[in-house]
Amino acid sequence: MAQPEIDKTAIRDASTVILWRRGASGPEVLMGQRGSSAAFMPDKFVFPGGAIDAGDGDVGLGGQPDATCLRRLALETDPVRVPALLAGAIREVWEETGLILGQRAAWQPPNPDWESFAEAGFAPSAQGLSYVFRAITPPGRPRRFDARFFLVPATAVQGNAEDFTHACDELRHLQWIPLVDVRDFDLPFITTVVLAELAPLIARGGIPETVPFVRNDDVIMGITRLA
Repeated sequence: MAQPEIDKTAIRDASTVILWRRGASGPEVLMGQRGSSAAFMPDKFVFPGGAIDAGDGDVGLGGQPDATCLRRLALETDPVRVPALLAGAIREVWEETGLILGQRAAWQPPNPDWESFAEAGFAPSAQGLSYVFRAITPPGRPRRFDARFFLVPATAVQGNAEDFTHACDELRHLQWIPLVDVRDFDLPFITTVVLAELAPLIARGGIPETVPFVRNDDVIMGITRLA
């Protein structure tokens, strides 16, 4: 019996992670370039991230973000999805950069997507993640996502934050880019919007006063704020 086709234009939950560190010229963020043949945002420089997988919600987290982050993630969202959004963020960082956000532990992953992470000797941890932005892709794009953006310092990474040897090939030219230079790169529009929030956000410790929410959900279009 043939399987039904997946509607790739339907809005899918996604997580994006903004890893940052102090550099010689101020804060730096980790970005990479999408492939030329990518269906979504080809050749653009982006933060690590992607769609939430069906099994992400089955993964137990060794550490949690603060209460403000958890509360805001549940706003205008099925609270059951919150663990999957956090686990998916950690998985995407691992797959696309080879960097680990976790705690050293032996554990049995619930599905194959997490086997390589577990084999590295760590359990995923969302400690240190701060929920800072949300955006829905506008209608008419080949892929649409309801993306939550998380800010996390490089100090949360286990090991060398410049070691990308375990990364998949989805992002090319992975590099730490100074915020003062990042607009010289080919960026998606929504990334430039997020970047405008980053410098003042980092300066006050990474927890936003409110979370900007860019809505393009076929009913409401515009920017609101989650408090």
